[in-house]
Amino acid sequence: MEKELTTALAGVRDAFARYPRRAVLDGCPHCRGAVLVDEHDLFSLTISLGNTVGSRADVKALLPVLLERLLGSDDLEPAIVLGKLPRQEWRTWPRVEQEAVDAYLDAVWRALLADHPPRLGSFTDPATFLDAALEAGERVERFLAVWDATLTSSADRHLAEVVARLDFAKPKPSVLGDWLRREATRDRLHRAWERDHDSPWADDLAQAYDLLRV
Repeated sequence: MEKELTTALAGVRDAFARYPRRAVLDGCPHCRGAVLVDEHDLFSLTISLGNTVGSRADVKALLPVLLERLLGSDDLEPAIVLGKLPRQEWRTWPRVEQEAVDAYLDAVWRALLADHPPRLGSFTDPATFLDAALEAGERVERFLAVWDATLTSSADRHLAEVVARLDFAKPKPSVLGDWLRREATRDRLHRAWERDHDSPWADDLAQAYDLLRV
């Protein structure tokens, strides 16, 4: 997984290398003025980047450092960073740029499922990633299909944790909620418990299975 992430990040850097990074960005003349790019406080910049600060080219120029920072620290909010993409109409960008972002999302998702607990900076759990992917304008089903196909202990442990946090009283289930409530999910948790019944996390699997039986 680490190699895949490294390759994905390199692809992002290559795809957006033609956009020069500026030390000072143009801000709204009525409320911000010029804004100094400080990599030590990227969180504040991401809130207004592409909106009242900077242009689409500036978003593209900073995207590699933002996507890498998401993996290396917890000081950025994935939903804010990835939420820049649809606002900048990223599905109209050159194909090489779209493919680089897609490869990044796919690599991060697979790496997240491959480790429990995850070690991916700001991507602390599957729900955080899926919320950010939605903000990017992506369909959750794209990633749930990968989860369905990833039949490992770490992926099952993530599944049990997400089930444990599910609000069963929520009147309008989400796509994720509907997916979790499937009989296939219950069956998977049962098989996971049978496989890992001697493990320290076996009770988590059993409790998640019981929750879905209600």
